[in-house]
Amino acid sequence: MQLTVNGTVHDVDVEDDMPLLWVLRDEIGLNGPKYGCGVAACGACTVHINGVAVRSCQTFVSDVDGPVTTIEGLGTPDEMHAVQAAWLEHQVAQCGYCQGGQMMQAAELLSHTPEPSDVDIDEAMSGNLCRCGTYPRIRAAVKTAAKTLQGT
Repeated sequence: MQLTVNGTVHDVDVEDDMPLLWVLRDEIGLNGPKYGCGVAACGACTVHINGVAVRSCQTFVSDVDGPVTTIEGLGTPDEMHAVQAAWLEHQVAQCGYCQGGQMMQAAELLSHTPEPSDVDIDEAMSGNLCRCGTYPRIRAAVKTAAKTLQGT
């Protein structure tokens, strides 16, 4: 089967019921999406399919119906996505394990809610757990990214 991941077409020979997370990590070699819980409860494995945030640990590769974007493909080699730049500005990451999934969830939120309130951010990000407790910095970074994307 073929998967388009971060703009590159990959031919993968895997079982239809293999989780997308394992295809991304073990077959394609991307390490951004992380295994956290395996039951779509923590968000460490969050990627975009057709621009929608999904938990790759619970998405079968045969159910992928469009291009996949991982944290490695969120920005470009020449320019970080506004969310990535805001994460650095606010020094969000401590251990960093969950942060790829956090950024992917935030980017999806900002794609359809350009001026999110605290409630919008908290609701959208509630499925992404951070064991280090950087939630105030995550919220601040999302607001900074929103302003950057709006050009203000």
